[in-house]
Amino acid sequence: MKREVKLLLVFLLLVPLGLLGGGAWGEWAEGELREMLGFVPYGVKKLSGLWKAPVSDYSLKFLGELPSYLLSAIVGAGLIILIFVLIERLRK
Repeated sequence: MKREVKLLLVFLLLVPLGLLGGGAWGEWAEGELREMLGFVPYGVKKLSGLWKAPVSDYSLKFLGELPSYLLSAIVGAGLIILIFVLIERLRK
């Protein structure tokens, strides 16, 4: 398990590299898709209003962009770890 934790920490430290690329890959808005593809796929149009993120753009105004992005990564990774730990305990 220690090896996995170290690997996860390395990935968390790499999270800010996503900001250098201009945003998270695959999380494009309708306008961005229209600009990139020339159209908005039907499924995106149909389902775009289904979910509103609790923390839009991973940004908490009082923290700033980079700390918010890192905090989102840490919370997300923590939730995933918690889920797997719970699954493992239920299997025993």
